[in-house]
Amino acid sequence: MRMTTKELLYGSLLTALALLIPLAFQGWLQVVIPPFSATLASHLPSMLAMTISPQTAAFVGVGSSLGFLMTLGPVVALRAAVHIVFGIVGALVYARSGALWKALLAALPIHALGETLVVLPFGFTFSQALLIIGLGTAMHHVADGVITAAVFHAMTKAGVNLSLRPKRPVNHL
Repeated sequence: MRMTTKELLYGSLLTALALLIPLAFQGWLQVVIPPFSATLASHLPSMLAMTISPQTAAFVGVGSSLGFLMTLGPVVALRAAVHIVFGIVGALVYARSGALWKALLAALPIHALGETLVVLPFGFTFSQALLIIGLGTAMHHVADGVITAAVFHAMTKAGVNLSLRPKRPVNHL
């Protein structure tokens, strides 16, 4: 499918943010316990992209992977590539339900398990990866989900509509 101009614009802005966050917060709002790392708000662009479209979510996930490749290397970049998958699934759930919390909740196990599986070829047992990466990713997903929900709510309240879904008419009766 082709991306609309709006999808491309918002996707580009969110991708720029996805690249900027690991670069700007390197060593500052970042926790690194190898092989786990967490940068506060690093999932915000991918999570916001889920409210636009699956294509936009995938686009931003690729940008996120590139940002982490530049700052933390290939293992973390491969973990960030999971943002592509959880973003697409979350976007599909959001398109169907219109509820950000449902999209974030559906994406959580894909995100945590995906990042767990990605590190296995690098010498970690499944239990080590699940305990360190999976659990850490799940907690990080929840924290960034709360930040994303707050930002999304503020944007919606300010009249910014990221969603491509047509607005349903409001029945005031």
